Amino acid sequence: MEIRHLVSFITIAEELHFGRAAQRLHLTQPSLSAQLQKLEKSLGVQLVARNSHEVKLTPAGREFEAQARLVVAQLDRAAEAAKATAAGRSGRLDVGYNLPASRHVLPDALARMTERHPDIEVSLWEKRTGPQLQALVDGALDIGMVYGHPSSPEFRYRRLLHRVPLVAVVGRRHRWAERPGVPFAELAGQDCVLFAREQCPAMYDSIFRAAAQNEISLAVTHTADDPGATAHMVSVRPLVGFASLPRAISMGMGGPGNGSVAVKLFDPVPTLDLYAVWRTNESKPAVEMFLDCLDFPEPVHIESAAAVPTRAVG
Repeated sequence: MEIRHLVSFITIAEELHFGRAAQRLHLTQPSLSAQLQKLEKSLGVQLVARNSHEVKLTPAGREFEAQARLVVAQLDRAAEAAKATAAGRSGRLDVGYNLPASRHVLPDALARMTERHPDIEVSLWEKRTGPQLQALVDGALDIGMVYGHPSSPEFRYRRLLHRVPLVAVVGRRHRWAERPGVPFAELAGQDCVLFAREQCPAMYDSIFRAAAQNEISLAVTHTADDPGATAHMVSVRPLVGFASLPRAISMGMGGPGNGSVAVKLFDPVPTLDLYAVWRTNESKPAVEMFLDCLDFPEPVHIESAAAVPTRAVG
């Protein structure tokens, strides 16, 4: 059974006249008759009854007409959907993000995307930098919003935020908990809890770059791969962990009932830049459309002087 045979049959059903049907289809009458015969043979039933006076559908033909119209309409919709996706007018876009992106980038970007391209479905996935980059490689994400930009030629990137500050994370009983800020050099001799570098290379490197600037070594005695685990560990052990300022604020560190406190670091203040990252060989038009919605006149700057919750809060 071929689609053209279905289209020919539907035209015969509409015209109930082989001459007019053939003319609409730009076929000869013998060619149209041959197509109908092939269709009836493939189905094993007679669809059209005709004599020298009239052409009419058999009961089987009337039922088949209704179903054939559904099939052809669905194929037309599938074709239009494919064309719209190829042109970037519709389809799905998988976007990864972290917490600063969710607060400072996504709200405006999604609003623009919805206004300009309402038929593109944007699916959002919160992940750390390392998992986002791997998902881009695997094709599970189309765009990532990550700390730092990858050096691999398989990625392209655009800076979105800069100078996102890092803070120290300690327990309420830690001797730093009451202090408004601590010079980075005082991390010398402190037992630290840190994540694996592949989870967030840019944050990891920023911390060790600040240590090198102060000519100190960090004693990493414990590991935790997410900020929540870090907060739990420092609340029960005399350890120092690290988090971005937006993450510390979102977790309510220093607030009532929270066992961890965020403490500003300075000399230097470790900072991170946030980037949009996508594959160099990306061909999906919706990616470029979304990137256009991320087009800030100037990168957003999160001030390091922003309020950090301390034990005095609550």
